[in-house]
Amino acid sequence: MRKERKHYTAEEKVAILRRHLLEHVPVSDLCEELGLQPTVFYRWQKEFFENGAAAFQTPERPRRQAEEKQKRIEFLEKKFQGTRNC
Repeated sequence: MRKERKHYTAEEKVAILRRHLLEHVPVSDLCEELGLQPTVFYRWQKEFFENGAAAFQTPERPRRQAEEKQKRIEFLEKKFQGTRNC
């Protein structure tokens, strides 16, 4: 008989990673306790570190960056028009 796979929420995954990173629980102990394959744990860890920067971004930052890019485009267009007329 096949055992059903447990699907962990994002919060549960972070809690599991936290136990390893902050409480220094060995990966082997976590995997045995939770019935996880080590490759799954390490995939979660990789995703966590690759997406960690998103935790520090505020909602206004992308909008502000877009506004700054637009200002830069307008500045360069004006500069280009000025050199074209010469």
